[in-house]
Amino acid sequence: MALVTKLKEYRERDNFKQAELAELVGVRRETIVNLEKGKYNPSLKLAMDIAKVFHTTVEELFAYTED
Repeated sequence: MALVTKLKEYRERDNFKQAELAELVGVRRETIVNLEKGKYNPSLKLAMDIAKVFHTTVEELFAYTED
């Protein structure tokens, strides 16, 4: 299974830099970079914190697909 994310789309739509989003949710910028590339699976808490920033759901931001 592969992680598919709309995080970059939402971040750019709301004019957030990766570092700004990282600070808001309490992680390093590199974590946001890896999330956007699908190289890191967020914890449920992190996914919920990010969704809250964008006023959306975890399911809207993150999904798993078959390879």
